[in-house]
Amino acid sequence: MKIIKRDGHIVDYCPEKIENAIMKANQEVDEEERASSTQIKNIIKYIEGLGKKRMLVEDIQDIIETKLMSIGKYALAKKYITYRYTRELVRKSNTTDLSIKELIDGENDYWNTENSNKNARVVTTQRDYIAGITSTDITRRFLLPEDVVKAHDEGIIHFHDMDYFAQNALHNCDLINLEDMLQNGTNINGVMIEKPHRFLTAMTIATQLITAVNSSQYGGATVTLTHLAPFVRESYNRFLKKYKDRKFSKADCEKYAKEDLKKEITDGVQTFQYQINSMTTTNGQAPFLSVCMYLGETEEYKEELAMIIEEVLKQRTQGMKNEKGVYITPAFPKLLYVLEEDNVHKESKYYYLTELAAKCTAKRMVPDYISEKIMKKLKIDKNGNGQCYPCMGCRSFLTPYVDENGNPKYYGRFNQGVVTINLVDAALSSDKDMDLFWKIMDERLELCHRALQARHKRLSKVTSDVAPILWQHGALARLGKGESIHDLLHNGYSTISLGYAGLYECVKFMTGHSHTDNGEGKEFGLSVMRKLNEACKKWKSEENIDYSVYGTPIESTTYKFAKCLRERFGKIKGITDRDYITNSYHVPVFEEIDAFTKLKLESEFQELSPGGAISYIETPNLTNNLDAVMEVIKFIYDNIMYAELNTKSDYCQECGYDGEILLDDNLEWYCPNCGNRNHDKLNVARRTCGYIGTNFWNKGRTQEIKERVIHIDNKDADEC
Repeated sequence: MKIIKRDGHIVDYCPEKIENAIMKANQEVDEEERASSTQIKNIIKYIEGLGKKRMLVEDIQDIIETKLMSIGKYALAKKYITYRYTRELVRKSNTTDLSIKELIDGENDYWNTENSNKNARVVTTQRDYIAGITSTDITRRFLLPEDVVKAHDEGIIHFHDMDYFAQNALHNCDLINLEDMLQNGTNINGVMIEKPHRFLTAMTIATQLITAVNSSQYGGATVTLTHLAPFVRESYNRFLKKYKDRKFSKADCEKYAKEDLKKEITDGVQTFQYQINSMTTTNGQAPFLSVCMYLGETEEYKEELAMIIEEVLKQRTQGMKNEKGVYITPAFPKLLYVLEEDNVHKESKYYYLTELAAKCTAKRMVPDYISEKIMKKLKIDKNGNGQCYPCMGCRSFLTPYVDENGNPKYYGRFNQGVVTINLVDAALSSDKDMDLFWKIMDERLELCHRALQARHKRLSKVTSDVAPILWQHGALARLGKGESIHDLLHNGYSTISLGYAGLYECVKFMTGHSHTDNGEGKEFGLSVMRKLNEACKKWKSEENIDYSVYGTPIESTTYKFAKCLRERFGKIKGITDRDYITNSYHVPVFEEIDAFTKLKLESEFQELSPGGAISYIETPNLTNNLDAVMEVIKFIYDNIMYAELNTKSDYCQECGYDGEILLDDNLEWYCPNCGNRNHDKLNVARRTCGYIGTNFWNKGRTQEIKERVIHIDNKDADEC
């Protein structure tokens, strides 16, 4: 028999614990009121005789109280009830001490591997995690309904970022309006930041703004290089004037101004890259940043934008130096490269930028690719126009929005938060009964809905004063002091996300097929996705809040869900026999499928995930086969909105090996050249849930990484 504890954890039944609890109460009453050893054993025998496979600890305690009173041990029952109540008070008074001690001592496996871009040994990260442990405790005990917390603990749903929820001011992710802040001035910590007048200054200020914004939220942020392009022209005009004032010839003025500008762009991009990777936010990590490179965002400054994009790609391909002075792959910023008619064909004017992007992808895993062509088909605003814009952070997309002047608006908008439904649990709970499955889905979706409402209500109390950089000084708005952000939570201005995980396992259990079968499995998978969208549409119409279906990047939760499923349903071959479940709608990592079939198939599911999703293919080292990379890029442009290539980019500090660091059968990382297993001397970069992780992963995610199959190899690529 399994026992479900109050915090949702499931443990083995232990009769000694029942006996010990009654004996402790025995010691508090007179001898004639005590239960004998035989009576205690009879109570235990009664509980075991119920033949239950699983019982709540509260139900067992209720039975004990009833049985004690039925044998006339009223005083003892009263003492047992008092003992139970006292224990409950102790539990509720402080649930954080042990977690914090384990974190500080480096013994807490969850916090050590919670985020592959955070090092739990570093004091800044520990400070964030200690605050997170406290926030989680407050959230669980006071801020969320008990059934939501219970469902979260049992892995039925996942209430994301509970470690930040106690702070009612924090939202998830956004598109920072750098244009407003740089062009109109802004304010950081009470210091006025005026409009810069050259590119290098603008890049420096941008990094400061990004860090300040990231410290006022918990999710990822995105900026676009388009907002920095006007300052390239300002720098050029500045240099040109300098040489004109010195009476140089027109030809020399232009020549030397261009030379100076080239150096300024190089210095500005280098400053940006160093600042983003060396600064630390209040979240205990470098700013979680994506940078958009989209030529179609501007006509006036397109040439200047192209210059910045070129330099960003060149420097990112080079990488950044590690402790040994060797160039390695940095985790941030994530780069988003938009494919469009101007850069995707050989005869296109900016095709050279796409070639640079391909080279960078092969070496450093970035950029990711957004197809303007496909996105404009999927993202239609109320004016009937297709729109193209970047994701927030790693994959969360806003829905199309038109402002009061009839113009599309994306920068300055944000996401309120995420709650994810575990589709696998819904399937297993139905025991393959299709009618029951849809009934359970309705119940679970309503549970997610109430959890999302709690998120929304918490944010609805926020005024602009809690984060002036966001709400007063242009990052997201220009509200007055004390003004509520309430209006920004409605009318489609911001989104709130219904996440989902484990579509593959859900479909496999219910139909016996993968959702990749182009038949029964695929159709059932699409019907599940439509169900999620119908729920969001209904909630949106009733509340004027932009609920949106989101393919969740469950980095550590994939392991948690897998463990919970096994505890609840046992080990089921092909469903719960791994330490992870599959992210969102993805083809499972172990399923053999070629790159182009995978991307084409997943494009159908991506369309039904409007709040965010990303597809990927796994590749070997393609640095010597850029033609293959270009073939994939062109396929993305024609077939899928958002996708990436997962290459390998590792380094061993012991021997200098720069090939792929491997995993053994025990899921331990090692250098295949010298055998080094010291994490402190291994630089391993892997794509995790859409972004690059560099600080290793928990057991479930590590197993998932080990089981990833290659979707394209050099031989196949040559034949594409």
